[in-house]
Amino acid sequence: MTTPVVSIAYHSGFGHTTVLAEAVRTGASAAGATVHLVKVDEITEAQWEQLDASDAIVFGSPTYMGTASGAFHVFAEATSKRWFTRAWQDKIAAGFTNSASKSGDKLHTLQYFTVLAAQHGMSWVNLGLLPGWNASTASENDINRLGFFLGAAAQTDQDQGPEGVHKADVETAEHLGRRIAEAARIVVAGRAAVTA
Repeated sequence: MTTPVVSIAYHSGFGHTTVLAEAVRTGASAAGATVHLVKVDEITEAQWEQLDASDAIVFGSPTYMGTASGAFHVFAEATSKRWFTRAWQDKIAAGFTNSASKSGDKLHTLQYFTVLAAQHGMSWVNLGLLPGWNASTASENDINRLGFFLGAAAQTDQDQGPEGVHKADVETAEHLGRRIAEAARIVVAGRAAVTA
């Protein structure tokens, strides 16, 4: 059985996005992947090499002022060295974000991640879930309660710390982790079969 390597490249301003990154790691690990967490505002040369060697990279950031955080943008700009060499070509990509508002323009952050992935020639994996909490019989505890499709999105009240990240949003991030690991496994096994 092929063991894919998944790296989660993320920034967390106040700890909420770290909770989601850890949930993505939990899901990907449960699906059999080797997983690395990379804080993009503290990234080392060894971690850059780790990203280069990964089968999948999951981008994560809080949504600030309608887009990813400034620290994530600095990281994204620094990936241009990889863009020139096509180092991330054909890797699997996915993303997650958090903000205080139910919408908070999180979709824009996820779209930003998809464009970044596309520029690198990566293949985007969406959330693969129907929306939750969109009927009178539904609940805020439904997985994908905010109804996003491109990636995992979470909402945490602005007066709560990391412990306030909604359990349904954590479960949604875990689902994303499993999904990315499974997609990476298929790609890795397919490449091995083609080159055998």
